[in-house]
Amino acid sequence: MTRLLPLVVALLWQPLIAQSAKKAAPDSPIKIAARAERADAIYRQGEKVVFNLAVTDGGKPAAGIVEWSILKDGLATDQKGTSELVDGKAIATGSLNEPGFLQVRVVYRTDAKAKVAPVSGLGGAAIDPTEIKRSLPVPDDFDAFWDGMKKKLAAVPLEPKLVSVMAPFPAVESFDVTAPALGLQISGYMSKPVGAKPKSLPIILTVHGAGVSDSSLGGSASWAAKGFIAMDMNAHGLPNGKPKQFYADLKVGAMKDYRYEHKSDREKAYFTGMMLRLVRAIDVLTAQPEWDGKHVVVSGASQGGYQAIAAAGIDGRVTFFAAGVPAGCDHSGMLVNRIAGWPKIVPVVDGKPDMAVLEAYRYLDCMNFATRTKAAGCYFTVGFIDTTCPPTSIYATYNQLNIPKEIYNDIPSGHSHSSAAREGMTNAVMKHVGK
Repeated sequence: MTRLLPLVVALLWQPLIAQSAKKAAPDSPIKIAARAERADAIYRQGEKVVFNLAVTDGGKPAAGIVEWSILKDGLATDQKGTSELVDGKAIATGSLNEPGFLQVRVVYRTDAKAKVAPVSGLGGAAIDPTEIKRSLPVPDDFDAFWDGMKKKLAAVPLEPKLVSVMAPFPAVESFDVTAPALGLQISGYMSKPVGAKPKSLPIILTVHGAGVSDSSLGGSASWAAKGFIAMDMNAHGLPNGKPKQFYADLKVGAMKDYRYEHKSDREKAYFTGMMLRLVRAIDVLTAQPEWDGKHVVVSGASQGGYQAIAAAGIDGRVTFFAAGVPAGCDHSGMLVNRIAGWPKIVPVVDGKPDMAVLEAYRYLDCMNFATRTKAAGCYFTVGFIDTTCPPTSIYATYNQLNIPKEIYNDIPSGHSHSSAAREGMTNAVMKHVGK
């Protein structure tokens, strides 16, 4: 954070996307599909999990063999096999004697001596996912730490600056908003319906996945058109409306590795500042005279999901949050033989985690933020073959919630946001505010 501040002072949602399976080369006629036999892809511990495999070549059932291996949420197991395709189809089987997720990875050969085709398939299944436990307890001073950081933020005068900009929708007014925070400022586009009455509108704050970009004017305005005071805020306090090259240069330059800033210092860690910027954005939004005084929603995917959960955990004004394929979950997963979620911040060397980083990031773990929220509800999405934010890490967080909650199991998806997942998040938000 410290290194980036001089640059920022001088100076559409963009989620992380990981492929649900290795993409075929554009000209490859071969396609591999893998799907759990059960429609809901949920099994009990010790049960045999059956995956249906299918290979097509030019749209027709392929002949040959498939080699498959069973992974435990991305970690290798000794469960593997080779099956001959019959009418382009085969099965793979595995099991898991603990709560978690299994994936099957599949490759194809025309025969045993042929080269592996330049494609692979990946399918997933859940094993008692609601029984997945946390990897470490909440730190004893978790609340004291965040109370202290919020007091430091509160000592910074709010002083928002609103500059009117042309709204992309009729009957909506929009503003480029900045406000000082701890370290980096907040920067976003805020929109509201023209002529809205005082105390008439719910709030929604939409936040970004990993990357470097400006805020989304269209995103905030579209929510305003639905009857919200809406702010879309970029994660880094960057000025909005700059040429694309401005953000592209930052992405490969000064901000290339922002997530690793001060990773062994809980106060200076980059994500600490990011989460405090959420509180400051809510300060700005709740100061608007049109706020109904009742509803504050935070929504995002990937790193945005991370922020949504954190905002609900550290700011009691949040009444609902939507977290799509959230990052920031189970940073200490390696202690119980699990893969941590993005940003996979804790280095592991010779099987041993860097304890300084691990201890710092216990204060930035969604598992712990989830235990603190008093929101009226939430909505999660999870991809069963997500290798960036593994489903076990997401359920390890989801299971900590003691509020009304719902999760959409996006069975065939990796680290992406299907139309059904997006629709589910939107519908949940609208239901919460009674629209």
